[in-house]
Amino acid sequence: MEQEGRERGHRKQRHCGGEGGAGRGGRLSRTYDQRAAQLQGQCRQAGKSRMVTPRALAVLLLLHLASGEKRSTIRHEMPRNVCQGRINKNRYDDFSLKDTAKCFPKCTQSGNESCNLRNLQRYWLNFEIHLVEESQTETVNMSFLNALVKNISTDISEDLHFSLTPSQIPMQVTEEEHQHPDRVRLPRSLFASLQGRGPMVRLAITVLDVGSGNLFKGPRINLEDGSRVLNSRLVGLSLGHIPVAGLADPLEITFSHQHQPPNMTLTCVFWDVTKGSTGDWSSKGCSTERGVNRTVCHCDHLTFFALLLRPVLDQATVKALTLISQAGCGTSMIFLAFTIVLYAFLRFSRQRFKSEDAPKIHVALSVSLFLLNLAFFINVGNGLRGSDAACWVRGAVFHYFLLCAFTWMGLETFHLYLLVIKVFNTYFGRYFLKLSFLGWGLPALIVIGTGSANSYGPYTIRDKENRTTLELCWFREDTAISALYVTVHGYFFIIFLFSAVILALVAWKIFTLSSATAGKERGQTWKGVLTLLGLSSLTGVTWGLAILTPLGLPTTYVFALFTSLQGIFIFCWFIVLYFPSRSTTTSTSGTARVDQAHTMSQA
Repeated sequence: MEQEGRERGHRKQRHCGGEGGAGRGGRLSRTYDQRAAQLQGQCRQAGKSRMVTPRALAVLLLLHLASGEKRSTIRHEMPRNVCQGRINKNRYDDFSLKDTAKCFPKCTQSGNESCNLRNLQRYWLNFEIHLVEESQTETVNMSFLNALVKNISTDISEDLHFSLTPSQIPMQVTEEEHQHPDRVRLPRSLFASLQGRGPMVRLAITVLDVGSGNLFKGPRINLEDGSRVLNSRLVGLSLGHIPVAGLADPLEITFSHQHQPPNMTLTCVFWDVTKGSTGDWSSKGCSTERGVNRTVCHCDHLTFFALLLRPVLDQATVKALTLISQAGCGTSMIFLAFTIVLYAFLRFSRQRFKSEDAPKIHVALSVSLFLLNLAFFINVGNGLRGSDAACWVRGAVFHYFLLCAFTWMGLETFHLYLLVIKVFNTYFGRYFLKLSFLGWGLPALIVIGTGSANSYGPYTIRDKENRTTLELCWFREDTAISALYVTVHGYFFIIFLFSAVILALVAWKIFTLSSATAGKERGQTWKGVLTLLGLSSLTGVTWGLAILTPLGLPTTYVFALFTSLQGIFIFCWFIVLYFPSRSTTTSTSGTARVDQAHTMSQA
């Protein structure tokens, strides 16, 4: 019995001392080491008392493993959220910059990432101050960020020019070399005004790609908008803590871009931290000089700048203009139909209408406008429904009748030129037949050529928030904008110039005649004005109001009203010209009288 007790005591001592407790188990935690040390003390006492059993170590090991699993669970439940903007605050080493930049694509409305936009935006705004005031770095070159830091003398003798080529570090260039597509010009007066701060100032130029997320979008832009920061690119200019505002000679930033759709506009803006809870874009202190492939921003302060691409009209205006156009076009179609029916009646009841060309031209214009309005209603009513081929056909038909209407307006002007300006030697064999070949054939050739380039397709009109307000089949937005400008805008502009010149000559003739007969006839001035208004509707000069639409909404509404009611004006002109009362016989101006003389010469 005594020998068995000694053997059990030796086994206990080997377990406590020989196994080494926590000394050899360095992989265990500090808590386990402490517990093992306590057990060793107990084991040393067990040499005397022989009371501790080997099962105690197993129990302690299980407790340690359980506590380790609990700690790992806590760490999993509390992930490292960089996009809250607190973890990397005031840290601008390469790792922190790249780590924070991961929030650009994560911070979206549809994303699951919890983001603090205010903190993140403040992080990037403070980065420029860090470059100027604290960092010794002269350049930063990352996929999303390029920066240049340079000491500038306050006693320079000429403006400074820097290139802003995408994906490259900004670089100072000479005045002869400054014609880069993307560039910035800093006036020498800016630095001259800082001479009281010392002979040198430190300038930081930053180009930051913010991606398509919510960062630096503000309340004016959200992910559902087509309005956006152009190319998602911000240009930052900073002198650190030195405030710069109210420059008499503003700085210039040139942004290059592709040609933009006609319903979109570009605006120079800067990030205003005082607007809203998180900041917003503002154009105060900046003016915009728009070009076809570039836009120049003139601003009187330093901060982060960008170009906003936004639709021209807001949603309420687009809806109002659509209603005006639809109501006006519907009314015009009714009166154009009256004009066509009335001409058919007069052709059978009056012999002169069988040989007279002027009413035939009026009716040809009425037919083209009627078909144009009909194509407009069908196109707008169907939207983008149907196959791609059906959309192609609707776009081509709409384009054809629009060109027909423009062409017949030009032919009305040509006929007016023969009646009023040239007058003599104006006989042409098969005159109206030749005009018909031109009026209906030339647009067909243009449409065939345009269609062969597959230019017709879906077209979307958006409001300022870029919500879709109208979809129709027209020119493809992505590939056929140049064809739209050439075959529609350019074609009409030529006709408009011709019509405007001829109408000006006619006005001179009318008012010269009015002044010569002022003693015999009263009220010739207002009668001449009414005559010019009637001729304007025939020659399409009212469509020229489109040139004035950039002046503001009033001209846009006037343009929509006059063009949509053109059919009513033509009907009224037709009635006054061919059904004159005794009181209006003399008010039809010299146009009708010369028209009759022209008809007699053809007879």
